[in-house]
Amino acid sequence: MIEVKDLKKSFDNVEVLKGITTTFDTGKVNLIIGQSGSGKTVFLKSLLNVHEPTSGTILFDGRDIMKMGRDEKQTLRSEIGTVFQGSALFDSLTVEENITFPLDMFTNLTFREKKRRAMEVMGRVHLEKAGKKYPSEISGGMQKRVAIARAIVNNPKYLFCDEPNSGLDPYTSNVIDDLILEITKEYNTTTIINTHDMNSVMTIGEKIIYLRNGLLEWEGDKDKVITARNKNLIDFVYSSELFKELREYFLQTDKTSIENIITKQDQNEKDI
Repeated sequence: MIEVKDLKKSFDNVEVLKGITTTFDTGKVNLIIGQSGSGKTVFLKSLLNVHEPTSGTILFDGRDIMKMGRDEKQTLRSEIGTVFQGSALFDSLTVEENITFPLDMFTNLTFREKKRRAMEVMGRVHLEKAGKKYPSEISGGMQKRVAIARAIVNNPKYLFCDEPNSGLDPYTSNVIDDLILEITKEYNTTTIINTHDMNSVMTIGEKIIYLRNGLLEWEGDKDKVITARNKNLIDFVYSSELFKELREYFLQTDKTSIENIITKQDQNEKDI
């Protein structure tokens, strides 16, 4: 679990994050959504301590990253897997060498042990025959799967993904979503995804936070998105005519259950 309390971040006296408080649960896929400029990337990088927050608290299973010393931060880094936007693979390394890179950085495993672990995760992401290939020799979807394999090779407690579906076709995006969901459940990780992909929101969003102008404006799950009454959220999520029509159809054909959900939301939904 990752707990965030009143997190703020400023650059040159410009406040980008304006006091965000939320919780990311273990064993769930947590999504961060919002328009460009809403603070999503700064928020993700603050959680990773790439940007040092101006103020606030970030707790990794009760451990305050703001109060950690160098050795403690190094230990935490070994518990984090990251899937970067664009995959960020090393062009000069093979798929297998890319995947074993975190093991070289954070473990004292033997060469044989690293190779065995790499083979295990390559099997997990269905890349058993790609180990000797270079990134330029495989497709964009395969590169994403290599990035995921590299992120989980060290059995991380926390998995961060920055736009994992960027540049992929819809079918491959669904494959990546399913893979991330399966891995989250299998390894019981705290998974946090920064995304613009509304298909991901509606299919794997077990916890969704919507940022706007540096503030957490709404949080809920994929089911509550359908019935949410936050106009800014609705305009963002249902920006396409297709999604708008689907939402209207759902609301018109299932009014009874919608009313029940809305009643419950009065008690449970955080609509700021």
